[in-house]
Amino acid sequence: MPKMKTNSAAKKRFKITGTGKISRRRAFHRHILMGKNAKRRRRIGQGTLVAVSDMPNIKYLLNI
Repeated sequence: MPKMKTNSAAKKRFKITGTGKISRRRAFHRHILMGKNAKRRRRIGQGTLVAVSDMPNIKYLLNI
């Protein structure tokens, strides 16, 4: 059997933390920012962790 390839889209979007969790960027921070209040813009500018229910699928894509 050949080695499984890592999904290219997933490796650009997700990073593994030191404790084994998966970090991601938040959505809605590219454009149309004037309609969002400052607190919301700051919050979506920060990264966050992937939900526990989504972790198995992302780990499969990353071959972890």
